[in-house]
Amino acid sequence: MRKFFGEAIVVTQEVEDIISSPVVKQAIINNSDCKILLDQSKYQNKFDQIQELLGLTEKEKALVLSVNKANDPDKKYKEVFISLGSMLSKVYRTEVSLEEYLAYTTEESEKVKMNAYAQKFGGDIKKGIAAMARDIRNGN
Repeated sequence: MRKFFGEAIVVTQEVEDIISSPVVKQAIINNSDCKILLDQSKYQNKFDQIQELLGLTEKEKALVLSVNKANDPDKKYKEVFISLGSMLSKVYRTEVSLEEYLAYTTEESEKVKMNAYAQKFGGDIKKGIAAMARDIRNGN
């Protein structure tokens, strides 16, 4: 990949997917300058193993474990930890528009409602999303 200026990306919801294979684990960890971690609170009791595996500093560990711990209750967002080669590590807020949320939600009830809106516009998802977002904003 490097010959073609490409970059391999691994996305997983379970750390076990990576650490269960010694070959995969070493290949990924040794070649990963950019690390993006979402909420790791379910692993906080065994985060030392993850910290060692990912080569995170104590400061980075603290940042990762702070994700989504003190979110502003008046705003709807999630946080994400991003580390770029241990040169820059920060926690960022990620907030999407209502339309983006509706486009990518995995909540079954919301997907069903969204599809019903789309059907009102001949199956046009884009128009269905716009109409549903407008109705939600208007309190309908």
